[in-house]
Amino acid sequence: MSAGAVLVWLSVGALLDRDYDRPTHAVGAVLTTVLVVPLVVVARRLLDRRPWAGLGLPSLREGWRRLLLGMACWLVPAGVGFVLCLGLGWVEISVRTSVGDVSRVAALLVVLVFLKEALPEELIFRGYLQRNLATRLPAWQAAVGQALLFTVFGFLVGAARSVDRLALFFVFALLLGAFRAATGDIWAGIGFHVAFQTVAQLFGDVGAVFDVVGSDVLGVVAMGAIPFSVSWIVVRHLYRHHLDWRAVAPEPVR
Repeated sequence: MSAGAVLVWLSVGALLDRDYDRPTHAVGAVLTTVLVVPLVVVARRLLDRRPWAGLGLPSLREGWRRLLLGMACWLVPAGVGFVLCLGLGWVEISVRTSVGDVSRVAALLVVLVFLKEALPEELIFRGYLQRNLATRLPAWQAAVGQALLFTVFGFLVGAARSVDRLALFFVFALLLGAFRAATGDIWAGIGFHVAFQTVAQLFGDVGAVFDVVGSDVLGVVAMGAIPFSVSWIVVRHLYRHHLDWRAVAPEPVR
């Protein structure tokens, strides 16, 4: 499955190898989801012969609260981090365009991040791989295992080629793995993933609506250290009676 994920991302990247623009981003996002979902379905039902439910993607009607929880776990502490960085003078942010344009770009990025990163990556790494690892390994080992695979994936597709990016991928995946182990599904991880990636892209070159002085500090403090740490504390507190890192969860083959 990891090899399949790398193949999908490299294929989509090669097919759309051109200077960045919104239509290209949109096509890439749709293609990624269109290719990943059938890949996971085939692997789950034909190779593993296990039910879809084990992937941890119930209907949105059932999972919307956990989706919002995941989003809030990142957005609230990140907002505090932004205020802190701006208040201490570590970062300066100016708007290039109108508030209306910023809102439209932000709304579009939410959809594109969901389709290109959050849904397919959570479905593969926390849904499929972590669940399969958890049938044979304690929960903490399954979480670490998928985080390692996610980091290798990031390196192979060119998204994590520096030490700091590799560390980000690994810590990010560990936290998403904790959401998966604690809640039993991937909706909280999807919400966290959407919030983080949307804001990171909005304040970066993809969004192209803000000028940021001190972007490295903003990324490390406001987008990384503070929300990641707070989210871990929240997960441990809310699910302290449900999360057993030593548990193995075997799943019968049909």
